[in-house]
Amino acid sequence: MEIKTNTDVLNADGKRIGRIDRVVIDPHGRKVTHLVVKKGLLFTREKVIPVDQVKPVNENQVILKEIGDSDELADFEEKDHIPAEGMFNPQGEPPGNARPVMWYPHPGVPTWGMGSYPMYRAPQVFVRTRRNIPQGTVPLEEGAQVVCQDGEKAGKVERIFSDPDEHRATHLVISSGWISKNKKLVPSVWVDRIEEKQVRLNVGCDVISALPPFSA
Repeated sequence: MEIKTNTDVLNADGKRIGRIDRVVIDPHGRKVTHLVVKKGLLFTREKVIPVDQVKPVNENQVILKEIGDSDELADFEEKDHIPAEGMFNPQGEPPGNARPVMWYPHPGVPTWGMGSYPMYRAPQVFVRTRRNIPQGTVPLEEGAQVVCQDGEKAGKVERIFSDPDEHRATHLVISSGWISKNKKLVPSVWVDRIEEKQVRLNVGCDVISALPPFSA
């Protein structure tokens, strides 16, 4: 199975719902578990698709087996806004008192520190981000940098080949250059470490350079 970033993703009815933005992979077993799909142009959202919901793909499109609506998919990231304790306690009342009634201004007017109740400070809120992917997996970003064992940069990840049955990544296609792309097919056994923005190899760049050019 070939997985390429920016590939169109179609639902079970053949309607486009987005494009592949990331590939979620287990860095230890090299198993691809999910695809992250970005939908929308101006206001984008990222959705997670389990790979077992994907039909055999080509480099032009990915078709889902059963999912008909992108709303059926989980968000890639969810944010919880957690208020700090005592943030509605500007005059030192003991905990447990009723929270004061807050005044809401007209649109475009700052709420906190102005208007009818200037004594109330802006609430302190902590944001906790959760990702709906298996623990220990890595959402490999589009165009992640590939770095050789000697520290030199070999190129960027362009696509991933995986076994269609076990979904284990077998090869990476990396590309370098701006106008004339130089592409190489790298076995996954040469991968030492996978991070979101970077893939580290256990071979030197001289080994990568000696590989024949890859052509789809």
